[in-house]
Amino acid sequence: MKVVLFCGGLGLRIRDIEDIPKPMVQIGYRPILWHVMKYYAHFGHKDFILCLGYRADVIKNYFVNYSEYISNDFVLADGGKRLELFNSDIQDWRITFVDTGINSNIGQRLRAAQPYVQGEEEFLANYSDGLTDLPLPQQLAHFRQLGKVASFLSVRPNLSYHLVEGSEDGLVTGIRAMDQCAMRINGGFFIFKNKIFDYMGEGEELVSAPFERLIAEKQLCAYSYDGFWQSMDTFKDRQLLENVYASGRAPWQLWGANGARAHQTTRRSKCD
Repeated sequence: MKVVLFCGGLGLRIRDIEDIPKPMVQIGYRPILWHVMKYYAHFGHKDFILCLGYRADVIKNYFVNYSEYISNDFVLADGGKRLELFNSDIQDWRITFVDTGINSNIGQRLRAAQPYVQGEEEFLANYSDGLTDLPLPQQLAHFRQLGKVASFLSVRPNLSYHLVEGSEDGLVTGIRAMDQCAMRINGGFFIFKNKIFDYMGEGEELVSAPFERLIAEKQLCAYSYDGFWQSMDTFKDRQLLENVYASGRAPWQLWGANGARAHQTTRRSKCD
């Protein structure tokens, strides 16, 4: 399946000095975009469509000048003249680079990518700013079983705020930590049938009018997952992911040592 990745965001809440697109913010040796792509490649989905916008040149140059040795073991021989890699990351990847506009919203970027998914009955899509250890085949199986037009990953928000209940006169009647609430959010891992474009109008944001139309026709599913999921919206989020990566036990790295370890997760499915 083809994977559409939205890579045009500015990431103003996370950038400090670096003038780079949000998906190029690094976690360890590689940008978060690479981690997302490795996740999909682990499940055999290696045909990527990158929806570019802000500083598209940074993403293009990164892959055109990709250095395999940074994330793979290798032997340097002949006084540095020959480099022998033990593994390769992107040798069997196909990456399409599409300019979808600097100021485009997600819906406009998806519409711009429509010509590149023609003929595909279904395809994957992602915000490119979140990581998970979700067993992707399970979400796919759920989506196909229900036979709907669209599916997204439903997760619990990783927020340290408290949900407050109260009366109109200001009296607090209840307060709960967010992780104790039943509230769930869109985790940014999508599956679409090509029919999704029939529900999208010119200039519309994806998760607004198009999703409302899908809901009205009972064509939108949510796959609920309670395993690891973490978005990277702020500097604090980036630091959290960096710390998890530095621990050597990054849950999303299913392709590495973590993939060899059996891990139990709690999953629930529902259709909204």
